[in-house]
Amino acid sequence: MRTIRIVLAAIAAIALLLSTAAAASAAPRHYRHYVALGDSYTSGPLIPLPRLDPFGCFRSTSNYPSLVAASLDVDRFTDVSCGGANTSHMTAPQSVPLGQNPPQFSALRPDTDLVTVGIGGNDSGLFGKLVDTCPPLRASDPTGNPCQRHFTVDGVDTIKALLPKTQANIQQVLAGIHARSPHARVLAIGYPRIAPAEGYCPNVLPFANGDYAWLSSVEEALNAAVSNAAADGKASYVDTYTPSFGHDACKPQGVAWINGKDLNLLAAAPYHPLYAGMAGEAKVIRQQLR
Repeated sequence: MRTIRIVLAAIAAIALLLSTAAAASAAPRHYRHYVALGDSYTSGPLIPLPRLDPFGCFRSTSNYPSLVAASLDVDRFTDVSCGGANTSHMTAPQSVPLGQNPPQFSALRPDTDLVTVGIGGNDSGLFGKLVDTCPPLRASDPTGNPCQRHFTVDGVDTIKALLPKTQANIQQVLAGIHARSPHARVLAIGYPRIAPAEGYCPNVLPFANGDYAWLSSVEEALNAAVSNAAADGKASYVDTYTPSFGHDACKPQGVAWINGKDLNLLAAAPYHPLYAGMAGEAKVIRQQLR
């Protein structure tokens, strides 16, 4: 009996050690200084409440960096993301309405230990070209793919052809982060799904039916560029496209992560994340940080 008690006690002690180790591995690391870099898919235009530093960046106090910072209880949090930013605005100032956003790298410090960066969608004007060109073309061929045909020249998809340069730009951004904050954990954030995998909602996403799949393929290619840059740039890629399945712009309010074509002054800019999207992305980032 004494031997059995000893064995049982040893098993209990091992189980306690294993459960303690598991809990410790699941607990998030404590970060001293978290810096958020990025474009409007990071800044969260029109999601209440806006910050004023500067107002023209349309930086929300409820964007995913703010939610992540609050959940991690970081010592210091610096959000310099800005609507309209591209990779060049990491090292150059960005003019915005009613002010100027300094180079986003100016927020980085040698003791910065966590950086998230969501950038690339504005390089070469990619995002703007799609939302400015595709909706007007729907009327010419509502069930076809007029936008894909418009951007296909001599058999070459000129939109996707922009992405190797974008990937190289993002890789340079990641190298710049490591140079300025060598001890930081760096996360490259992908873009969430905009169009549904099936079905159409032209009143919300006014693209021709046949262009929905192409637009999704462009977004997948953009995310692949971010992921590849992260792999080459010693950063972790955060996939928000896969978790946003079923949360596209066609879904009802409260389910959709992305706003459609209409400006909503109290929720989101056109074709941009809603609060539900920011909360969803923050959850994905927190899971990866564990």
